[in-house]
Amino acid sequence: MLPHKTLFPGVIELNYQAGEVLGCNVYLVHDQGEWTLIDIGYEETVDEFVELIRQLDFPLSKCKTLIATHADVDHIQGLAKAKQMLRTSVTSHPLAVEALQTGDKLTTFAEIKAQNIHLDMPPVEIEHQINDGDTIRIGNLELEVWHTPGHTDSQLSFRLGDVLFSGDNIYRDGCVGAIDAHHGSNINDFIKSLERIRDSDVVWLLPSHGPIFRKDNEMLNRTIDRLRSYLKMADFGTLANEWPLMDEWENEVADGTLPDGVGVKKG
Repeated sequence: MLPHKTLFPGVIELNYQAGEVLGCNVYLVHDQGEWTLIDIGYEETVDEFVELIRQLDFPLSKCKTLIATHADVDHIQGLAKAKQMLRTSVTSHPLAVEALQTGDKLTTFAEIKAQNIHLDMPPVEIEHQINDGDTIRIGNLELEVWHTPGHTDSQLSFRLGDVLFSGDNIYRDGCVGAIDAHHGSNINDFIKSLERIRDSDVVWLLPSHGPIFRKDNEMLNRTIDRLRSYLKMADFGTLANEWPLMDEWENEVADGTLPDGVGVKKG
């Protein structure tokens, strides 16, 4: 059995566990022998993630469900394959159901002709729909569901004590998930979601991309102000040529670097 690289009690991030970045962050939440995954990433990495879970000594039959934070291809392309391998269910927000069940390539960003992006998007049946205020129980742990739209209309976050699995709402460098009208983005909703995160007593943010970090209200305020400026500007849809945070994240994962105060050994 591999030793668990535990971030918080009951929480493992599979890229950090593997010591290399394989895709979006995939969080394994576990307690009392039961476990779930928040996102799964691309189809091509499913085998590697499932083998890693097996080596961590989590029985595959004890996977309660696979949770989609939202319907973007880089988060959910592997759902159909993982669901079949684990013989489990899939859980999402109601607004993500149609795109996931039909394998909608445009809504999920699997097909972006102008950038020569042409990815498969296998459809997957959604057994469970969740919305704001619902809870998901894993053993004795309870994930509180937050609906935090803005990046997409279906974006979900999940609170576990003083930790928030924050999806594509905010990253350590103050960036946010892509804003695109065809994607279901809404800047006003995005601002409200960031204000909710800022005003909460959550301590740690566990995003869907890049390193986890301590909530920084000054940084959140700067991001909120930037998004407010987008309401009167035409450049919010521009695409960056690079993202330095991802280079930092690659190095931190390889080195096993975590913020001070994080990293509880368990198992």
